[in-house]
Amino acid sequence: MRRFLWFFLAFTFAAAFQRRPVTDEMVREVDRSAILIDTHNDVTSRTVERDAFASNIERDAFASNSAGFDIGAASPTGHTDLPRLRAGGVGAVFFAVYVAASYARDHTAAHRALDMIDTVRHDIVARHAKDFVLAENAAEIEAAHREGKIAALMGIEGGHAIEDDPRLLRDFYALGVRYMTLTHANTNDWADSSGDISDRSVKHHNGLTGLGKQIVLEMNRLGMMVDISHVADKTFWDVIAVSQAPPIASHSSCRALANVPRNMTDDMIVALAKKGGVIQINFNCDFLSQKSADSVAPLTLRMNGLAREFRDNPAKLKLETERLHAEMKQRQVPATLADVVAHIDHVVKIAGIGAVGIGSDFDGVECTPVGLEDVSKFPNLTRALLEKGYSPDDIRKIYGGNTLRLMRAVERLRQM
Repeated sequence: MRRFLWFFLAFTFAAAFQRRPVTDEMVREVDRSAILIDTHNDVTSRTVERDAFASNIERDAFASNSAGFDIGAASPTGHTDLPRLRAGGVGAVFFAVYVAASYARDHTAAHRALDMIDTVRHDIVARHAKDFVLAENAAEIEAAHREGKIAALMGIEGGHAIEDDPRLLRDFYALGVRYMTLTHANTNDWADSSGDISDRSVKHHNGLTGLGKQIVLEMNRLGMMVDISHVADKTFWDVIAVSQAPPIASHSSCRALANVPRNMTDDMIVALAKKGGVIQINFNCDFLSQKSADSVAPLTLRMNGLAREFRDNPAKLKLETERLHAEMKQRQVPATLADVVAHIDHVVKIAGIGAVGIGSDFDGVECTPVGLEDVSKFPNLTRALLEKGYSPDDIRKIYGGNTLRLMRAVERLRQM
């Protein structure tokens, strides 16, 4: 009897920890059927750059030749290009209309946002019209998928881009912007950021100001998703209280697994889910692994202070930033594919399968997980999720179904 019990327990233990067998065909079938929507990709910071070797006359006369990085060509650097997007089975990308805080100080934030919008519309979509199509709603993402094209969408990263003017918010919506991250790493005139919340030299508002609440409601009216990645915790809770539409966390992860301010607490994730929102898991090593974050913590602290220290010396700021990035690359302990799965698992456990999606932050981060180094590696995630026991339908929800549902909820409010 004891021997039988021992064998039974051993068999049960082994079965519990045995990986589910997954074939290449199973992975391909899921990837073919899913619409993989990445809600945050920063390759636009590369495509927008002017060609340093072109003359001023060439840049003014030939806009098509003035773009920097060509997303259509295979590249040995960065995380994103068209061949790798195709290899990864990516169906839609929200390209970041990223506006650094320095543009707010120079009062050129709206101008920069227009440049970033143009690089999506011109350097990505128009330049590679056989592969990309501009999409502005959930139905157009699905239509692009049926046509075998990649849907290109836009999200403003940094609410200072509207320069405190709802008229500019409406203009950006008309140009195709479908979400706005209320802050970046900097607190603006109407919303607190998680990036400088401990900086006593910054004027904070205790969340959203009256103007900030009006901006959230105007985004609701327009049908623009309210993105709470980067915001301070109090700002998040104000959005939950004020917004009539479900918000999105376009590129955040779980604070319970990696205790950094940019991640969301369990209470925040559950509240977001109850509101109908989705947390899109960020692939930045710091946000996935506590060990990874700890390995570069002093350098991260130093990096966060550079903008203030060298605000009047752009050349020195650039030099010091590049030096720190190089040092961080050498020191950082990378995260892994298993860490990404762990964050997805955590959200599903506390908030349900409908609460989680993908917001990689590719080309906006220095360190990406082993096994998910760039956009071509998404099939590795598909395999890992299948091995973990997720069904094809579960993965379709994680990859895009949840985001499409959220978008439709926001769109319905606009139509009311």
